[in-house]
Amino acid sequence: MSLQVSLKIQTNVPVEVEGVTPDAVREMPLDDIQQLTAFHGNQKMALAELFEVSGDPSDGQINWHGDLSGVHWIGAKMSSGSVVVHGNAGRHVGSEMRGGTIEVKGNASDWVGGEMKGGQIHVHGSAGHLVGAAYRGSSKGMSNGTILIRDGVGNELGHTMRRGLVVVGGDAGDLVGFNMLAGTILVLGNCGIRHGAGMRRGTIGLLGEEQPRLLPTFRFGCRYQPGMMMMLLRDIVRRGFEIPEELFATTYDVYHGDLIEGGRGEILLRP
Repeated sequence: MSLQVSLKIQTNVPVEVEGVTPDAVREMPLDDIQQLTAFHGNQKMALAELFEVSGDPSDGQINWHGDLSGVHWIGAKMSSGSVVVHGNAGRHVGSEMRGGTIEVKGNASDWVGGEMKGGQIHVHGSAGHLVGAAYRGSSKGMSNGTILIRDGVGNELGHTMRRGLVVVGGDAGDLVGFNMLAGTILVLGNCGIRHGAGMRRGTIGLLGEEQPRLLPTFRFGCRYQPGMMMMLLRDIVRRGFEIPEELFATTYDVYHGDLIEGGRGEILLRP
């Protein structure tokens, strides 16, 4: 049986589990895993004081159980293996991860995949603000990998994103792709305002039924059906993410911008 980590306390104080990753614990004895450091607020504790820890880590998978909405940094900085969260998760799921897969079978909070460098995160519910984003003051956000969010997200999706793919099945807040350097973002629902502000390159697909109002620094290019989009959507479906059938056959309005930053980025809208 894979490693099982189950929250055994009820608390309103944040819990941080940075460092408890499949690659870090794969060859460790169970007793040593139980003594790994976790934080309960500013108090340093052994993992076993907060969680029931059982199973075998050798297959490279960690299963997290319980109401983990107050448990942060799950899967952060992991480079291989698999993490499955059986419920909700807190902030920084998969932040700075380099490889492997994370599946959240519920909702996640802010900073999902913050500055991630590889791997895949699949959240079956919603997520908070700053998905795939750069930390405040940092020069770039996620630089590789894939983030799939089944439902909606908050503001600043893909802030300063450098490379990779982010797909949101529901609605998004404001400032999608703010200061985006490159990469691809698709939002299948409706969204707020000021998308692509400061973007230099990359593609943002805002594919909801309500066409958002773009900044005046974006210029209409043409209406067409890009072959690249069909290939991308088929790849997303292969990853286990549902795409509405009509998106495979529709045409798209293409806008170029942000003209203040050279106009090499593009935003695709449904007509």
